[in-house]
Amino acid sequence: MKVDIEHIKKLANRRENENWTFRHRLKGSDIPIEEIDETVQTLYSKYSSEIDCTQCGNCCRVATPVLREDDIRRIADALGLSVQEVRRKYVGLDEDGDITFNSKPCPFLSGNACRMYESRPDDCRSYPHLHKDGFLFRMGQAFGNCFICPIVFYVYEGLKKRYG
Repeated sequence: MKVDIEHIKKLANRRENENWTFRHRLKGSDIPIEEIDETVQTLYSKYSSEIDCTQCGNCCRVATPVLREDDIRRIADALGLSVQEVRRKYVGLDEDGDITFNSKPCPFLSGNACRMYESRPDDCRSYPHLHKDGFLFRMGQAFGNCFICPIVFYVYEGLKKRYG
């Protein structure tokens, strides 16, 4: 199984129209939402156990996690800084006005690993969000994440095999 993000991006680009068509067909299907969620979660469990995220780390290079106050406080505690210092050094607003890190890649990325792993934001802990129910309502997000995360790419491919 290839984890090389450049290879994954090329495949995702080649399959973009196919994936877009599949997305619309699945959203319009009569397959129960619960069945789709169960399939996604099973595929996610399979691929996340086969793929070591530290082989890639691309999400930390290109994604922008939304930060909550608890996240900022947890990071401040881990760094031994005040919340104000963390805000000044690392926090900004994205184009939607969401509180995020002020730079890409993530300021805590070291190689392909997170220096703040135990204290990372909840949005990072949850990424790529495939363990959650309601996949059909987040398919646009998953579609975009096919270009970012090998796990999402393979889950999407698995869905196409199952329901395509």
